[in-house]
Amino acid sequence: MAVSKIEIFKKWIKIVLIVVIAATSAILTPDVYMSLSTQSQLYKQVEALPEQETALVLGTSKYIRRTLNPYYQYRIDAAIELFKQNKVSHFLLSGDNAHRSYNEPWTMKRDLLKAGIPEDRITLDYAGFRTLDSVQRAKEIFDANSLTIVSQQFHCQRAVFIANHFDMDTVCLVVPSPSGWANTKIRFREVLARTKAVLDLYIFNVQPKFLGPKEPIDHRTLPKE
Repeated sequence: MAVSKIEIFKKWIKIVLIVVIAATSAILTPDVYMSLSTQSQLYKQVEALPEQETALVLGTSKYIRRTLNPYYQYRIDAAIELFKQNKVSHFLLSGDNAHRSYNEPWTMKRDLLKAGIPEDRITLDYAGFRTLDSVQRAKEIFDANSLTIVSQQFHCQRAVFIANHFDMDTVCLVVPSPSGWANTKIRFREVLARTKAVLDLYIFNVQPKFLGPKEPIDHRTLPKE
């Protein structure tokens, strides 16, 4: 008995729906899991944070089209407050160093120095090309296994998830995110970034773009407050 065109069409509709549902689940599951599994490690108030040796400040561009980037400024302001409240003793500033005129770690260092933070409390990681690189290098290169990460909530959740994968002792200080369409677009991109992070960690075992020799942060040399 011949199969009608309507039946064939219904069959293909079912297949397409199954594929769409499976793909959507594969994308959304990491997003939801990262949000829930890291919840207890995120803090919105500096006062509530446990003391850690090192703050890992994740880099971003200071300016967007010659306008001060609020994502950057919120992170720097929070880092300064961490130091003022004696929540950390050292800063690991990690970001991209794409070319001579774009240097995220040095830009952050310059602003922390202006705020009165001593230079010997600051270490730069010029190979923090992405979050996985920044977190893994903190442990493997700088021996900074105990960290307070500083970033926006969506970024904190992914960074802490990565750190947990490497058995690191981490919390994250959640700094404000700007409102509006720009933040919405970033949050949409974050969903895909989380899926990629899971694939990188559990399927492809992706390594940092550059590791290099160890440069341990020696907290014993830091002066007492």
